[in-house]
Amino acid sequence: MADQSSIFRGRSEPRGIRVWDPLVRIVHWGIALSVLLNGSVNDPDGVVHERIGYAVLGLVVLRLIWGFIGPSTARFSAFPPNPVAALRHLKAILRGDTTVHLSHNPLGALMAYNLWLTLLVICVTGIMMGTIRFFGADWVEELHEAAFDWLMISLVLHVGGVFLDQWRTGVRLVRAMVTGYKNVDRNGPLK
Repeated sequence: MADQSSIFRGRSEPRGIRVWDPLVRIVHWGIALSVLLNGSVNDPDGVVHERIGYAVLGLVVLRLIWGFIGPSTARFSAFPPNPVAALRHLKAILRGDTTVHLSHNPLGALMAYNLWLTLLVICVTGIMMGTIRFFGADWVEELHEAAFDWLMISLVLHVGGVFLDQWRTGVRLVRAMVTGYKNVDRNGPLK
């Protein structure tokens, strides 16, 4: 947990705090672009779809490794998946709390883990569909499609949550995921 006094050191205006390292940002936007491409490319043979899927798998695996060895805000220890904390955070939001989290807030943490798991299910079932053992297996294709549908629902919730958090805290989260820096109010609550 960050101590406000050590972060701001007497500043009277918002300060940019480095939160997201280049690898986190590249993986995030690489996955976003890949999902958009895979949904919009007309690929009758499935070759482009398959290659994009392998790229997504590589990006997710890279991010999972980075969750153990990356900088502090990228590590899983900075945002453990905790449904109880997420529920407390939701109640705090409903009470009007505007606390800013340096890494993911508890709801954002659950969403990150949900997205990674969903992407892994999509990638693994996609690979399975191309194997002799599972080629033509309805359950694999159905799971692949159901996971994709869940991904779309999750992405709508993710984007909605980002904009809700931006509105609620005043921190420009999209900009932070582009630049790596969160501009936070010196006098505001910070976790």
